[in-house]
Amino acid sequence: MTQGASLGPMVRTMAGETPAPAPPPGVPSGTPAGSPVPPAGPPLHLPAGAPAAPPAAPPVAPPAELPEEYTPTARDLPVITPGRTDTLIDSPAVVPVPEPALDPDAPEGMGPLYVVGDVHGYYDELREALAAEGLIDADGNWAAGNARLWFLGDFTDRGPDGIGVIDLVMQLSAEAAAAGGYCKALMGNHELLLLGAKRFGDTPVQSGAGTASFQAAWLLNGGQKSDMDRLEDHHLQWMARLDAVMEEDGHLLVHSDTTAYLEYGDSIEAVNDTVHDVLTRSEADEVWDLFRKFTKRFAFRDEAGSDAVRELLDAYGGDRVVHGHSPIPYLLGEVGTEDGESESVAVDGPHVYADGLAIAMDGGVTMAGKLLVVQLPLAG
Repeated sequence: MTQGASLGPMVRTMAGETPAPAPPPGVPSGTPAGSPVPPAGPPLHLPAGAPAAPPAAPPVAPPAELPEEYTPTARDLPVITPGRTDTLIDSPAVVPVPEPALDPDAPEGMGPLYVVGDVHGYYDELREALAAEGLIDADGNWAAGNARLWFLGDFTDRGPDGIGVIDLVMQLSAEAAAAGGYCKALMGNHELLLLGAKRFGDTPVQSGAGTASFQAAWLLNGGQKSDMDRLEDHHLQWMARLDAVMEEDGHLLVHSDTTAYLEYGDSIEAVNDTVHDVLTRSEADEVWDLFRKFTKRFAFRDEAGSDAVRELLDAYGGDRVVHGHSPIPYLLGEVGTEDGESESVAVDGPHVYADGLAIAMDGGVTMAGKLLVVQLPLAG
């Protein structure tokens, strides 16, 4: 089995068809219409010294119920905001930090465990976040010895340099292995989207909203022409081999906050093998169905959320689910604006919810939030 890459998809109907109306952000099947977003406790703080979070944005109304076969048909979460790239720098400032703390629960000979939320092309922010945890040095090279690092997927789209992000993760994977640690990654729905756009282009696929195509969905979901232009065979091969589920130190790592993984196998190995088989067969409709199911979100958020988490834990093991995909501001009912008026959203660190069984790691970097790199288990 190979080692294994967030925001909801949008699809455009093909020419000659009437476009389906654009729904609001997706919700899990069975959520009553108008159900309020449960009040969430404050997001878990990062270690001392992390910057204080700005005031929270006003809460928004919860999304309406969507049908079981929901496939989004319009942009339902913010893409890169105007002016956002003006703040990027070519060489991120690196502040010296202590070496990663030792983890007494780590496997013999292995160091502490870290996870990274959705990056979405924000290469410079990723380097800054990794450097702040002592995982890379000022030149962007692995500096954490035998530490373990997992990326939860969604490397591209929405932000300015998705291919640069993939190149960095591939580089760190080789360097970490040479140092006695490892850097690995999971399959995100945007990896499936990019693979599909490259392989199938405008080939029609059947979606819950009618006939669609990967190319149209990729463009509507923040696809960047610069990424497609720089996409090479070794990037495609790397993405296609990523795993969808993994367990580390009692943490069940997945990209999406959905129970759709259960449809692909009753064990971690079975799910990963099934996903790889789908991508190897490369049938457009089959890959589209995989993409659509891995794009579902919010399964852990509402009243029955803890039961949904337990379904995954009972099937695949672990004590907690750690996921990306759904931005924490959306899980909390707090969002920034799409026109750049809001400089940031209130994200300090991971959001623990569903009776403490789920940890959300998408800090909403595409919404001027925070790119999260966190050591597990969480302290405090």
